[in-house]
Amino acid sequence: MKVKLSNLDGSAGKGEVELSDAVFGLEPRADILHRVVTWQLENRRGTARGARERSDVARTGKKFGNQKGGGTARHGDRAAPIFIGGGKAHGPRVRDFNPSLNKKIRALGLKMALSSKAQSGLVIVDTLDVTDAKTKVLAAQLAKANWGKKVLVIDGEQVNEGFARATGNLIGVNVLPAVGANVYDILKHDTLVLTRAAVEKLEARFNG
Repeated sequence: MKVKLSNLDGSAGKGEVELSDAVFGLEPRADILHRVVTWQLENRRGTARGARERSDVARTGKKFGNQKGGGTARHGDRAAPIFIGGGKAHGPRVRDFNPSLNKKIRALGLKMALSSKAQSGLVIVDTLDVTDAKTKVLAAQLAKANWGKKVLVIDGEQVNEGFARATGNLIGVNVLPAVGANVYDILKHDTLVLTRAAVEKLEARFNG
């Protein structure tokens, strides 16, 4: 699949790039993408902290009052939830979120996410080099390109320093190196912008 290069202002660039059909030409499947996105979001969650219940608190188990005649309720020990320092009644339990997902499914999900953007919402640029690395200048260029409210820009080995600095305060524009490409971020943005170096890195990632 051949895609013509574009400039950061949306105008047509010089030349074109050949995209691998094995990476950018698959038919996306909603079930695969859903599994990978769910796996990603579950992995972000930390271990849920549990509360100490009645059997966990360090309090005496001695019966501290007479069964009758004291004028108070009948209690067995100070660990009861109604006492200060007692255990929590029906507190949260420890939960660990560490789902597993086959590497082949993860790789397939990323290919399908890239393929879905290749069908609509993929832009290839030569480099992210900007003559004037100013937020105002770059914002005007991107507004002219009209790539939508949410744009994900993926560069090669490292993100272009000037471009990253200029887009740091732009709402809706996110920048990643090729190694950070993931299904969730690709799908939640309107437009995916890849540099020529990013295309080479992504294709090498699957061919290696």
